[in-house]
Amino acid sequence: MFKLLFKHVNSYPVISKYSENSKFSLRSVVSNKLKSKEIKEICLLKDKQWKFGLKSQFKWFTNNIKKYDLHNLFYIRSKLVGYTLLRKRTLIIKNSNKKKNYLLFDTLIIDKKHRGMNFSDLLMRFNNAIINQSGFFSFLICKNELVNFYKKNQWKKLNKFMFSIKDHPFSSNGMVFNKKIMHKKISFYINK
Repeated sequence: MFKLLFKHVNSYPVISKYSENSKFSLRSVVSNKLKSKEIKEICLLKDKQWKFGLKSQFKWFTNNIKKYDLHNLFYIRSKLVGYTLLRKRTLIIKNSNKKKNYLLFDTLIIDKKHRGMNFSDLLMRFNNAIINQSGFFSFLICKNELVNFYKKNQWKKLNKFMFSIKDHPFSSNGMVFNKKIMHKKISFYINK
């Protein structure tokens, strides 16, 4: 184990850890600062998990990613082996027409060759640190079999009556991080 110590490169958080057997680094980059090589690496990694083809992955990226979304990249040596997307989106609290921002936690992936090595926990610690640093809270949708993983990483499961998703079909679990238990119903938007 090690502490997450941030250094900033061009004002974006970077964490590096060197050991005898490997060198890894974690970086958080906003969309408008991603290089085309990094976008290609992200799409290739996602296509290993969700086999829709590289062209489809690029199309999804182009159509759904906004310029201030956060991309958390996990490298071993110079190979991208882990990725999380934090999408800056809006919500509305019941009985209030005021829109607020939150981070939609989207896409946690570790390359199959690197699973079972606790890298997902390491990436989650980095994600949580980035969420805390952002000043927003984060919301995710997950299947039943993933609830305990996120709980172990300090996320809280929401009562299904306390939230709705306005622009996306939903039938699983909602969880939050960096937010006290909600007392008013929240309507989340996934695409705006």
